[in-house]
Amino acid sequence: METSKGQGQLFPNQVLSAGSSPHEGLTLSSELLQSWQKRIHDHQAGLFKGKPEMARQNSLFCSEDETVSDQLNPLKLTPLPLSFWRWPSSPHHGAAIYLVMDRPADLDTPLLLYVGETIAADRRWKGEHDCKAYLSAYAEALAGAGLTSQLSIRFWSDVPETTRARRQLEQKLIQYWLPPFNKETRARWSTPFTAEIN
Repeated sequence: METSKGQGQLFPNQVLSAGSSPHEGLTLSSELLQSWQKRIHDHQAGLFKGKPEMARQNSLFCSEDETVSDQLNPLKLTPLPLSFWRWPSSPHHGAAIYLVMDRPADLDTPLLLYVGETIAADRRWKGEHDCKAYLSAYAEALAGAGLTSQLSIRFWSDVPETTRARRQLEQKLIQYWLPPFNKETRARWSTPFTAEIN
């Protein structure tokens, strides 16, 4: 995989593993990946533990945060493998908010990587989706660094039927959790898995 001219500058002096050359592609070290995961964990851990005040210190949406945290607890949703869409029958149908998560072994809470919304939960993940490419690059980078991933997707069906209201809820959740694979928050985390794949 060829990288763009500036791509290696996301993490200067740490990106290429020992013995690799630019021609072998971009390899992220385990230390770099774990540091990236830890930064996200530091924001989200309090939210998973029901302590949203930890996130409110950095949020401009304090009054909305209380509503969002009361509405959704991702850990109470059933985790499904990312390949659930290949099953003969989907367990979810209709409008939903979906959450893509990982459970790094060295962290005490999961990481919420992506928040999305759909009118058709049984079909949304079947087609093209940028997040699928990011997750593939993420899992590949972890494996290349000797780390494991436990990726899952969870669906929340208690959402508005109208697209506009569902998208507003999605945006509130993105601002609250700050998932690194959503376009609104990628720059905050310097997410290296979302570069255009050739």
